[in-house]
Amino acid sequence: MKKLTATVAALATGDHGDLGKVDCTSLDLELVGIVRDRHRSFKREAWEGDKQPEGSERRNERQWSAMSTEEISDIEKVMDLKEKLTPSVLGVNICFEGLAQLSRLPKGTLMKFPSGAELIVEEYNPPCLEMGQKIASTFTKNSGVPLTDFEFSKAAQLTRGLVGVVEVEGRIQVGDEVTVIPYEHPKWLERNEVNNVVNLLKAK
Repeated sequence: MKKLTATVAALATGDHGDLGKVDCTSLDLELVGIVRDRHRSFKREAWEGDKQPEGSERRNERQWSAMSTEEISDIEKVMDLKEKLTPSVLGVNICFEGLAQLSRLPKGTLMKFPSGAELIVEEYNPPCLEMGQKIASTFTKNSGVPLTDFEFSKAAQLTRGLVGVVEVEGRIQVGDEVTVIPYEHPKWLERNEVNNVVNLLKAK
């Protein structure tokens, strides 16, 4: 099984009504989510674009969010930003260093921390217009050209990071080395799928 390693570069939590969070040095994880975080819950309301009708109650697959320092740097360059983007401004709980392709990790990927805490990836976190509007109103370009509300969505289209749930409770700290185990289909399942296809073809 392929494993990757990375370092926790920054952490943030909180609920401050502007999509942002507050920097901190550690996060306490419980099965219901991150302590003192706005997304701490087993369930949430569905919004426009979800699989369920807007406003209906559903499982919360967004207990935490993560990006990498490499992805954030790429977004800054594409947007030609004069100021530095930070994980807390972007509303990200965990920022890793050493995972340049973090956003491409598949659903089911496991992240293991020294305390025993574990996170599991649910899905990619697409950029939203509200964050683009926030950045456009507070950041500037090196060129001096005003930012538009849509530039963040375009720049972060493939690098906005991931969301997921807590698999095992524990504490995450800045500086932790994390072991990342990307999800892979079990070999026996792949073999079984091939055999099923062969049998179907024989039946015809």
